[in-house]
Amino acid sequence: MVENTQAISGEENGVTKKKIVLDRKDVKRAFWRWTFFSHANYNYERLQATGLIYALKPVLVKLYGDNPEAMKEALQRHMAFFNTEPHFGGVIHGIVIAMEEEKANGAPITTEAINGVKTGLMGPFAGVGDTLWQGTLVPILLAIGISLGIQGNLMGPLLYMVLLGVIMLTLAYNIWMKGYEVGSMGIQKIMGGKMLKSIIMGASILGAMTLGALSASFVTVTCPYVINIGEFQLALQTQVFDAILKGMLPLGTTFGTYYLLKKKKMKGTTVLFLLFVLAFTLGMLGILG
Repeated sequence: MVENTQAISGEENGVTKKKIVLDRKDVKRAFWRWTFFSHANYNYERLQATGLIYALKPVLVKLYGDNPEAMKEALQRHMAFFNTEPHFGGVIHGIVIAMEEEKANGAPITTEAINGVKTGLMGPFAGVGDTLWQGTLVPILLAIGISLGIQGNLMGPLLYMVLLGVIMLTLAYNIWMKGYEVGSMGIQKIMGGKMLKSIIMGASILGAMTLGALSASFVTVTCPYVINIGEFQLALQTQVFDAILKGMLPLGTTFGTYYLLKKKKMKGTTVLFLLFVLAFTLGMLGILG
């Protein structure tokens, strides 16, 4: 599909319908936009989502430019929370571009399917990317550069910057393009069977597990309050909450935040403000820590 740069016409219910086909230029343009602007509007509500939309804009305009409603849905679809390692995670973007291309041409691919793939893959590729990039490649290159730099050799920092840039761009570009190529071919095979539902379900479960692990790791809520009745003392955290369910308060906070965002349709900044006020008040009273 990458090699074909011509629009293809076909018959559907007696009406000629033009098939929209992306070419390498479209996919490459999205890659360069992501490379330079993935974190341009990085924020705590959606993280890389706006950077992703900026990168995909040329693709989305070509696919949905003649259909304002479909374009609106595509933009809303990719405003969902998204965050991954920007170089190795580019394979996700390539797959998503392929899915959007198939969807624009009538394939029964839902918003849930696209977001399920993004959510399910962003965590694993972030882990792999951070490990190989920040935990392996960068330290190796730094060791080479520093060993030259401490000897007064200017090639130390220059070699580090050049090698880092060349390796980064080479890996990121090939991973991005491979994601699109594999996504294009894979979707055509998947659509004929039940594999798509299995992949979506697996990706959704994996994404839920990843988000659950992140919540357990980063949401910290405790109750240091102790009830004193005569000589009897009742520590609410250890003797009540932990006895009922370990991590009960962080879990409740996470579900409460989800309820306000998803069910009540509140803005992220509003929910953040409410959490701040609640935490500050209960903290001052010694109820939460």
